[in-house]
Amino acid sequence: MDDFDLITGYVPGVIGRIAELHALYYSENWNFGSFFEIKVATELSEFISRYNKAKDRIFSLSVDGKIEGSISIDGTSEKGNIAHLHWFIVSDELRGKGAGNYLMKQAMTFCKQNKYDSVYLWTFKGLDSARHLYEKYGFKLTEKRMGEQW
Repeated sequence: MDDFDLITGYVPGVIGRIAELHALYYSENWNFGSFFEIKVATELSEFISRYNKAKDRIFSLSVDGKIEGSISIDGTSEKGNIAHLHWFIVSDELRGKGAGNYLMKQAMTFCKQNKYDSVYLWTFKGLDSARHLYEKYGFKLTEKRMGEQW
C-alpha cells in the first residue's frame, strides 16, 4: 500500500492518537462522550504497559508521520490460548482505501502465526463496514446483548 506506512509496536504518541481517532469518530457518528475516550485511553495504556511482544501486537498506519489507523491483538490478558482484537480504527483520510482490510490482514496473520485457538472482539450494531471485514476474516456473531454503556 503506497498511501501509508505500517508501524508495529509502541511508538511515542500512539496511545493519544488512537484514543483521539476513536473519540472523534464515535463522537461524530454515535454521540459517545468523554467516558468512551477515557475508556479507550485507559485500556490502551494498560495494554501498552504490559505489552508482551511474543503474544501481543499493535499495528498502526502512518501517513507523513501521523498515525491514521490502528488495530491491536491482546493475547496476554486472556486465559488459555485466546486473543482479543481491540482498537480497530481508520481515519477519514484512509477510509475506503483498503487500510482497514490491510490492518485486519496484519492482525489475523499475527494470530495465525501465534496459533491462537480463537480470536474474539466486541462491537455494536451499525458498524457495517467493520462487520463486513470481521466476517471476511472468519468472525461470527455468537452473542447479542443490549447495552447502554456508551
